[in-house]
Amino acid sequence: MRRLFPVTDETAAPAPGGGSGEGAGREWSLAELAAAYAYPEPGPGGPAPWLRANMVSTLDGAAQHDGRSQPISSATDMRIFGTLRALADVVVVGAETVRKEGYRPARAREDFAALREAAGQRPAPAIAVVTASLDLDFSLPLFTSPLVPTLILTGAAAAPDRIAAAEKAGARVVTAGDGIGVDPARAVRALADLGHTRLLTEGGPRLLGQMVAAGVLDELCLTVSPMLTAGDAQRIAGGPGVTVPHRFGLVSMLEEDGFLFTRYGRSRAAH
Repeated sequence: MRRLFPVTDETAAPAPGGGSGEGAGREWSLAELAAAYAYPEPGPGGPAPWLRANMVSTLDGAAQHDGRSQPISSATDMRIFGTLRALADVVVVGAETVRKEGYRPARAREDFAALREAAGQRPAPAIAVVTASLDLDFSLPLFTSPLVPTLILTGAAAAPDRIAAAEKAGARVVTAGDGIGVDPARAVRALADLGHTRLLTEGGPRLLGQMVAAGVLDELCLTVSPMLTAGDAQRIAGGPGVTVPHRFGLVSMLEEDGFLFTRYGRSRAAH
């Protein structure tokens, strides 16, 4: 893998065996990936929530193939996926993605154990499922055997019997909306109140679209897959559009085998 941006003397230097760019011609270690994707350091006022999204898209804008993201991914993309999870306090995901992708609990990674301990984090991130209906199979391992109890983000008007079923399964239900749905801004605040300030969302597209519309997304880690799929697959973000497009700046770009691993962010001043 090689770093294409930001451009430095190391980025432009020829690499052994041909090619150019920092790290070209070799697999990056997990420690290097963790450094490349580190969350912002806390400011003078202490830790503040920082929400990043991790998504993959084909050249023609498809976020999925046959309803899943795996066919357009790669081994390196999955290493970055695992690294981003290992850096996060909590992984926020929509209920539809939980059902389609067969979500399981996040696992403890020995490679990241010391890093998480130094950061005051638990051995693995919690999974937080955003759902209005709580139409979930609570017999799945995500609820029955997580290392860290799974969170359910829902609205105040959610069905009491579904809340009871979730709590009976061991999940912690967190209210983040006045109606049956979830307010993204309230979800971020609620997670921060629980001590989760390093936030990661893996979608799906509808949830990411809601976060974009609410203006709560701080960073997008987007893998551009060198594939074309055509068809009518979803984009990485769906739902109603925003009145004025949100402008993000390029933070970094890595490349391997034609896959581009980009990172876009906005400053805290944009809040």
